[in-house]
Amino acid sequence: MSQPQASGQALRAPLDIAFDYTRSLGPTLSAFASALAEGRILGARSADGRVYAPPFEYDPVTSMPPTELVEVGPGGTVVTWSWMEGPLDGQPLDRPFGWALIQLDGADTAMLHAVDAGSADRMRSGMRVAPRWSDHRGGGITDIACFEPEHAAADSGRRSDDGEQAQVTIITTPIKLSYEHTVSPGENSFLRGLESGRLIAQRCPACGKVYLPPRGACPTCGVPTEAEVELPDTGIVTTFCVVNVPFVGQQVPVPYVAASVLVDGADIAIQHLILGCEPDEVRMGMRVRAVWKPPEEWTTSMRNIDHFEPTGEPDAPYDSYAHHL
Repeated sequence: MSQPQASGQALRAPLDIAFDYTRSLGPTLSAFASALAEGRILGARSADGRVYAPPFEYDPVTSMPPTELVEVGPGGTVVTWSWMEGPLDGQPLDRPFGWALIQLDGADTAMLHAVDAGSADRMRSGMRVAPRWSDHRGGGITDIACFEPEHAAADSGRRSDDGEQAQVTIITTPIKLSYEHTVSPGENSFLRGLESGRLIAQRCPACGKVYLPPRGACPTCGVPTEAEVELPDTGIVTTFCVVNVPFVGQQVPVPYVAASVLVDGADIAIQHLILGCEPDEVRMGMRVRAVWKPPEEWTTSMRNIDHFEPTGEPDAPYDSYAHHL
């Protein structure tokens, strides 16, 4: 979290959540993506004769897979549109463009895509557009870089039939969400506590449950949890898993243990790493203690705790944490 600009101001920070989503396409979308890689667009004919583009995986009339895929477009007509004056990172174009619902020739439904019209006064419902194909294909709908006015479109779509075209069966789509988060009063106290090496929780005045991190309101009773409680940095491993599979961005060498740690005095476990012992030594009920980074590295972040490690104390009885699993 960023530092406040003035005393008493709540912490806030820009946050980015990003990951690559990889999915198997199945027979219908695989045929659709494979055709896009060749510069063709497919739709699916439904039981009532309508052509849906992009194709459906299950007929909206019969709920069955499509029995016929038909080629549509590539040109089409703008049905309706809106103008994106300030493009965002990751959008199809880095200059102002139109988002449009486009009914491709031969289709009875419209598909959403970007239109590079140059300016908003050139966009209109009813305008004819054609796809501008990407130089790098095989990624699904992004094989169409955008649409553009039909009179300006270049004939760069269909590839030659020299050699066998590989089927596109899997695509990877980058997913990203950027937003600014302003913390609640409870979060503010929790993060400020971490900044000074303390764990600050909140207690429900009705049921007495202690929440770490604070929730602001008790999810059981629905009442505000304003009473703050400082907890120790020791606890119990309730459940855990051993991570053996490496992934992009991984910061801890495999194998390692990710565990739910029930901090002493809390009623909800937190997720953290267990280090300081072999993965096969970790067990339910193991007593652990937080290992903090050096104070000069502390910020308003849970990362101030580098990991938890065994204390060497006897394991906690199962009954003492069973209702927290």
